[in-house]
Amino acid sequence: MLMIKGIARTLAKMAFFAAVLLLPAGTWHWPRAIQFLAIYGFLSLASVIALAKCAPASLEARVQRGTAKNQPKADRVVSLFLAIINLAWFVFIPIDVFRLQLLPMPPLWVAIAGVVLCLTGYGVMLIAVWQNAFAAPIVGDQSERDQVLIDTGLYGRVRHPMYLGYLLFLIGLALWLESVTAAIFVPLAFVPVVGRIVVEEKTLRETLPGYTEYMAATRFRLIPWIW
Repeated sequence: MLMIKGIARTLAKMAFFAAVLLLPAGTWHWPRAIQFLAIYGFLSLASVIALAKCAPASLEARVQRGTAKNQPKADRVVSLFLAIINLAWFVFIPIDVFRLQLLPMPPLWVAIAGVVLCLTGYGVMLIAVWQNAFAAPIVGDQSERDQVLIDTGLYGRVRHPMYLGYLLFLIGLALWLESVTAAIFVPLAFVPVVGRIVVEEKTLRETLPGYTEYMAATRFRLIPWIW
């Protein structure tokens, strides 16, 4: 049942990506977008199956904690803002590629670098989920799941490796789809994530024993040696 829920969520996410990219483009003849959808879809389904077999608690956190009664109001607001900004950013990519063309199309090597960066970001997100069985998509008290502090692996390097992976994923995707302007706009689209980090850390300090000490020991929130 857990795997089925994970696959259903993956298919829904794929439908979302297809809609926000191909509908504004007004055409199915966009090889880069089709490549992304095919590769991302395959990796996502393979990841769900792998997590279901090897790390079911991590998959459970992702598919069964989409809502929470104890979710802080601030996180609800930030999450809504994040969803709106992300939707606008994704829709902007095909509009820029097929209509606006605000900046010249990047050379092939830049697009290839974007593929590598995008897939690297996906890999970082997957590892973060694998290593942390409490990496739920919403912020909230998970004491009922006997949440413990995770401070090893990627979490020993930065406090929010999931968001680091997402940052790499967005930049890489924009370059992969040949919108340099969208890549430049990623920091703007990432502003709500910064807000969510603040809310999440406040919640974890209040609900997760040892998190204050973890913050002191692991200095960087998102990007090593920067922030």
